[in-house]
Amino acid sequence: MLDKLRQTEEKYRAIEFELSNNSTLITDAKLYAKTIKEYNSLTPRVEKYREYISCEQAIIDAESILSESDDAEMRELAAEEIKVSKQRLEELKGELTVLLIPRDPNDDKNIMVEIRAGAGGEEAALFAAVLYRMYSMYAASAGFRLSVMSASMTELGGYKEIVFGVEGDGAYSKFKFESGVHRVQRVPETESQGRIQTSTATVAVLPEVEDVEIEIKESDLIYESCKSSGAGGQHINKTESAIRLTHKPTGIVVECQEERSQFKNKDKALKMLKTKLYDIKQREQSEQIASDRKNQVGTGDRSEKIRTYNYPQSRVTDHRIGLTLYSLDSFINGNIGSMIDALIAADTAAKLSAQQ
Repeated sequence: MLDKLRQTEEKYRAIEFELSNNSTLITDAKLYAKTIKEYNSLTPRVEKYREYISCEQAIIDAESILSESDDAEMRELAAEEIKVSKQRLEELKGELTVLLIPRDPNDDKNIMVEIRAGAGGEEAALFAAVLYRMYSMYAASAGFRLSVMSASMTELGGYKEIVFGVEGDGAYSKFKFESGVHRVQRVPETESQGRIQTSTATVAVLPEVEDVEIEIKESDLIYESCKSSGAGGQHINKTESAIRLTHKPTGIVVECQEERSQFKNKDKALKMLKTKLYDIKQREQSEQIASDRKNQVGTGDRSEKIRTYNYPQSRVTDHRIGLTLYSLDSFINGNIGSMIDALIAADTAAKLSAQQ
């Protein structure tokens, strides 16, 4: 472990030197951004490693005092320093072990989230709206920026489908375990007999891709302008600003209606398509390393039932880690941080176990 950390610090120092002395780097915006990103990703490990080295040196210095000094007070202080430093050294070993787990390269990326109503008709669409509101409130509290890309609403205010983007540092790391089937158990507003109904909605969380990662031929694209659907006021009903984009090789169709400008919607639709194609590419790679997927909290498979929201019992249960929270009202109002933290912790523990 320490050899890896020494190599990491050497790399960190080299990047630091480049950032301070390489004028070409500063003039190349893309290269500079890439270098800064790598530098920032190494910083937590290097800072913790330096604290570890400092702690080791403190023990050596204190042991030297303990063996050479005749001063009783100095010896007592040195003994206390050794005790405290050794305890901290063990803590640092654990923290460094976690920091050395290979990071998901997508963790820092912005994301695109798709929520679709599943089984349950109108009730499923209303549940999809609950999930969208929940994620909107969580994103706001976490300092992320959320923007709707496209939506298909029902007469009762539910969503057959809604696609939105979330921007901000670490967006994917916070949302990535939300992919899968979400199940709700409650009495629908349309149910006169008071019977509990089970409905579902699927959530897909896709990391946004950079231009260099996915190349798309213009000849493979079909652009169509269309009127925006759903609520939006007079403007949205009178103009064909929405864009529908079809990728001929895969048959993937995306639509963006967020902006009034057709040009902006076209640009965002292309970004949505790249994100979907990148997702397909990732899934193909994941299938080749299926054994690694077993060590994760969830596969991200949209057919996997991951969570149940039970209204009569005011509970929400995540089936992957067996965690139940009896605070459903608070949860659907965006207070999902404790669940997300538990999922991250479980995934980290599984990866640590796999390394041993």
